[in-house]
Amino acid sequence: MNKKLEFQRLQDAEMKTAAQSFYTKMQSRRTVRDFSDQPVPAEVIRNALLCAGTAPSGANMQPWHFAVTTDPKIKIGIKDAAEAEEKTFYTQRAPEAWLDALAPLGTDEHKPFLSTAPVLIGVFLKKFTYTEDGKRLKNYYPYESVGIACGLLISALHHSGLATLTHTPSPMAFLNQAFARPKTERPYLLLVVGYPEENCQVPAIEKLPFEDIVSVVGEQTQEYFK
Repeated sequence: MNKKLEFQRLQDAEMKTAAQSFYTKMQSRRTVRDFSDQPVPAEVIRNALLCAGTAPSGANMQPWHFAVTTDPKIKIGIKDAAEAEEKTFYTQRAPEAWLDALAPLGTDEHKPFLSTAPVLIGVFLKKFTYTEDGKRLKNYYPYESVGIACGLLISALHHSGLATLTHTPSPMAFLNQAFARPKTERPYLLLVVGYPEENCQVPAIEKLPFEDIVSVVGEQTQEYFK
């Protein structure tokens, strides 16, 4: 069963303004590691998660689950477990080249933001969906689908005036227990959300220019982008 597409087509001038405005907004997005403990409005988190849920997915299986906590005890438990895994990573598992790449960012096994930030969102990937009667249904392209949903989530939170940090401790199995999620779901990402701490500092990095990330293929396309 189909329904009519609800689509608002803009005039060229409006489109250009909207595209430039959104790019300018997203250009200011930065990953931060120093968070304020100031609470954030629940409605902002709710709407950002609903935005993430609008992401396209293989066969519309929507193979994601978002687990949210603001509970101090749960956040401390996640922090302790993450730091234990990260200590092993930094001291035993990480190759020297990886550590060299991380050095300019100043990251280490200490993750105080996990207990300071007001909101933690555990993103879980579902390779299969289980119906109420126990039938197992395969989810198609789950990694790609969940990745797109995370992109929308981060963008929505930034657009709403919040900062985020994508945290991926390795391994992440402890997140199933922390967020009370079944083993059939795979931890994909831990998203830290809140306001930046006052006078928060971030590494002085730059993003690659258009020419380095985009290939303009064909003479007609080259003319199009002039």
